[in-house]
Amino acid sequence: MSTDAPAEPGREALADAHLAAVLVREAGRLAQRMRRDGLSAQQKTSISDVVTAADHAAEALVVERLAAARPDDGVLGEEGAARDGSSDRTWVIDPVDGTYNFVQGLTWWCSAVALEVDGTAVLGAVHHPHDDATYVGGVGVAPTRDGVPLARLVDRPLAESCLTTYLHPPWIGTDVMATWSRVAGSAATLRMLGSGTLDAMAVAQGQVHLTCQHSVPAWDWMPGAAIITALGGAVRHLEAGGVEWYVAGVPTAVAEACAALSSR
Repeated sequence: MSTDAPAEPGREALADAHLAAVLVREAGRLAQRMRRDGLSAQQKTSISDVVTAADHAAEALVVERLAAARPDDGVLGEEGAARDGSSDRTWVIDPVDGTYNFVQGLTWWCSAVALEVDGTAVLGAVHHPHDDATYVGGVGVAPTRDGVPLARLVDRPLAESCLTTYLHPPWIGTDVMATWSRVAGSAATLRMLGSGTLDAMAVAQGQVHLTCQHSVPAWDWMPGAAIITALGGAVRHLEAGGVEWYVAGVPTAVAEACAALSSR
């Protein structure tokens, strides 16, 4: 009979956080090296939705590491990695978030992972190669940037908030655009930077205050949501204008944004 004591929940969460931070740093640095050496891109759904060999290589690296370190856990990756686990845990992988920026030589892109349990993001980790900065946090893990604690979010209304978003041009003139405009028209100012997860890290640092976007897959919202929630922020999903919206940030602005999305 084994004499090993079961892992304490706090120790397990910290071990997962350390692993996640290592994974996103390795993935981000691999993608950065591959971009420096030269890459071509292929379209996925549109000219602004692209994929490169770096996306695939970075995802494969994370999947390989997880197979060794967490063999019982499931995996879900943006570029097609999928594995059912025997545990109730799934690692959600975004090897390069902001691939259009990545391809164009812009700096607002990152590598990210989240740990999901029963549909809830309990841990997020993000590496921003341009700044060589790594963020990690979630349930039982106080959010940090490069090991330095992040301050809790300071609440404010939507009218005093900087809103980040992403809206494809084909949605202009549709019900989706009209719905989104009710939020954008109530914010203090607006930014569209091209990486939803890095936008969430800007929220986590108090640089902007709210992110709002529709039809967001798990790998684009879970890493940031885990960290924002751990900092006292709010995360909501709701149907409006015929699509599902993801809203995250300081609590009052999130509540007001959701009310604006739902109003007619």
